[in-house]
Amino acid sequence: MMNTYSQELKETAKAMVTSGKGVLAMDESHATCNKRFDKLGIPTTIEQRQAYRELILTTPNLSEYISGAILFDETIRQTSRAGVPFTQIMADAGIIIGIKVDAGAKNLAGHPDEKITEGLDGLRDRIAEYYKMGARFAKWRAVITIGQDIPSRACIEANAHALARYAALCQEGGLVPIVEPEVLIDGDHTIERCYAVTDETLHTVFEQLYRQGIVYDEMILKPSMVISGLNSPTQATVEQVADKTVECLLKNVPATVAGVAFLSGGQSIEQASEHLNLMNIKYKSQCPWPITFSYARAIQQPALEYWRGNDANIANAQQLLLHRAKCNSAASLGQYSSQMEKTPALI
Repeated sequence: MMNTYSQELKETAKAMVTSGKGVLAMDESHATCNKRFDKLGIPTTIEQRQAYRELILTTPNLSEYISGAILFDETIRQTSRAGVPFTQIMADAGIIIGIKVDAGAKNLAGHPDEKITEGLDGLRDRIAEYYKMGARFAKWRAVITIGQDIPSRACIEANAHALARYAALCQEGGLVPIVEPEVLIDGDHTIERCYAVTDETLHTVFEQLYRQGIVYDEMILKPSMVISGLNSPTQATVEQVADKTVECLLKNVPATVAGVAFLSGGQSIEQASEHLNLMNIKYKSQCPWPITFSYARAIQQPALEYWRGNDANIANAQQLLLHRAKCNSAASLGQYSSQMEKTPALI
């Protein structure tokens, strides 16, 4: 049966990974956003979250490097302080509206230290509402932890199945699904162990997507990079990360998938750019899909630290945000260099 949204989904997915552009993840839950505010002494109020998200969305020229932005439920319903809906600001700037639709990772019953992402109940109706509000893509994040004797098959299969059911509901309702199976960087595992877990995870995810009838050129994959654990005594080189990550993708990701947009997942800001850059320098011509970014902290952090809740800092904070978007845009083209890291002249 032909999906009435099929053509629109293909066009949206393609636009999301336009050459030189990536997706900005600004869909932090209240808990995550408040934690970041707390660290910097910013009051954790709805007004401050609104002000911060307005700062991001009104950054001049952001759409030169950002194709779309993933919002949180609170944000998609908010306006700027002048009363303009955020969705209107995005539409006017030519930034595609995305929405996080999962209800967060909860403990997986019977499996200590493992998580399952919830939120399938009522999802069809929420998708219909978000589509009416202007959203054209969605995000669902699954969390896979590497540890002693984990991840279990049960955890990988449960999360892959949920991702596939979410993706099917999205495509039925007119939203491009971003499928995000994140293998966490936390731990002392080697890059080889990360490769083995990522390989099994991606293989299982695509098996489930296939079973649920997902159309690959109407979806985006948001994977984690194959990388050493943060506490591993042996840290992989930039080259090893690029090599292992692309090898794993080529083995598991169907050629017709519209694009691959990496999460930064706890890497340093420079690492996230360096790894993406080298992948594009070495492998762009061998990859059947564009390789770009869908970063949150790796784009926002310098701006957030500069702003600190003070209106007088907005213009400079926006410059810092734009600078990070520009660095990652360059990395998605294989044109990034550490020379670019010189902080832009602030006002």
